[in-house]
Amino acid sequence: MKQTAMAALMIALTLGAGAALAQQKMGDMPMKDMPMKDMPMGTPSQGQTHHAIGTIKKVDAAKGTVTFDHGPVKSLDWPAMSMTFAVKDKMLLDKLTVGKKAAFEFVQDGKGYVVTGVK
Repeated sequence: MKQTAMAALMIALTLGAGAALAQQKMGDMPMKDMPMKDMPMGTPSQGQTHHAIGTIKKVDAAKGTVTFDHGPVKSLDWPAMSMTFAVKDKMLLDKLTVGKKAAFEFVQDGKGYVVTGVK
């Protein structure tokens, strides 16, 4: 009986340590250019407006997207990274210049994120 209890305890400790190690390694994972589908989500954010500041890296009018190299987004617990966003209103794209720094806001739309405003 003692051996069974001891074995169960060892297994539980081993699994717990493995999970803790995996979580610790997640912080070391490079986030730059990470696809949105792989983005860690701390809390559901559907409908919540998020704010970031970043440099415009690419504007794709045909696809209706803009790529920002942005700083951390506290409301989503995101680190700084480069990310492509859809744009809610394609008229915004005319106001964006590659290489310029801009403050922008975005919301979650389904599984993706959509820029709703740029200053």
